[in-house]
Amino acid sequence: MVVLGIDTSNYTTSAAIFDGETGVNIGRLLEVRPGELGLRQSDALFQHVKRLPGLLAELAGEGRLAGIKAVGASTRPRAVEGSYMPCFLAGEGQGRGIAAVLEIPFYAHSHQQGHLAAAAWSAGRLDLLDAPFLAWHLSGGTTELLLVRPEGWTVTAEIIGGTSDLSAGQLIDRTGVLLGLQFPAGKALDGLYAQADACYEPRVKLKDLTFSLSGMENQVKALAEEGEKPANIARFTLDAVSNVVWRATQEAQRRYPGLPVLCSGGVASNTQLRAGLTGICGAIVAQPQYSTDNAMGTAIFTWRALKAGEQP
Repeated sequence: MVVLGIDTSNYTTSAAIFDGETGVNIGRLLEVRPGELGLRQSDALFQHVKRLPGLLAELAGEGRLAGIKAVGASTRPRAVEGSYMPCFLAGEGQGRGIAAVLEIPFYAHSHQQGHLAAAAWSAGRLDLLDAPFLAWHLSGGTTELLLVRPEGWTVTAEIIGGTSDLSAGQLIDRTGVLLGLQFPAGKALDGLYAQADACYEPRVKLKDLTFSLSGMENQVKALAEEGEKPANIARFTLDAVSNVVWRATQEAQRRYPGLPVLCSGGVASNTQLRAGLTGICGAIVAQPQYSTDNAMGTAIFTWRALKAGEQP
């Protein structure tokens, strides 16, 4: 039983197939002009509309779409009332069209739910989706610490902590653009980290499970104005994010003893952050290719919904 999943986030166009055990995801980053911090929704939507047919043709050319039994797509950022982002209309529209033509079910999911499922699957822990767990969603637009609970074939996620202003991804990307790096800048900053020869040990204040990163952005700008080396600025930024995420994770583990911690989202692919989350906190971290935006989680929940006999 093979299903198709589609995700059209503000950063990546993705399509995936899943058969209950194995799957394949293909994705393409959206094009962002040098020096810019992301895309307007209209531009992202336009790029998705142009790119998605090519990705589907690639899957079809490999014979992977033969006999699909259902289609699913990310239709909103989070599974809460009022959550909306126009870029998801591209995947939803084409997904509903494919399902109608093939006379198969279409299932709607949230982008965040997809991240959680993809992370669990890539870590070999799909069983996490069937019991409560803690999770980080660390991405370009989201830095949320979640209490996740199963709900039938899907999950619900309650925000219990995270950032109160800038997301970790925004701080990283703004630092990267300030240093003249291509957006998104996480991979480039990760590469610069090893070249640093100074350690500033930034300390972000943690209140309960919540923190602010805007002050770190001001310090990054000050370091740049003082002529600090790009590698040292990169290290400052990544250390600031990693340190506070580690501390918030440990505090959450004290408050919710016994619950496993799953980490998802593009920022979770950072080398330093991953090392601390696994080594210090014992967290379960997605494989890097399934930390970034992808459609695998959407395909997984589509398969689970179809297996459960859920009516769209």
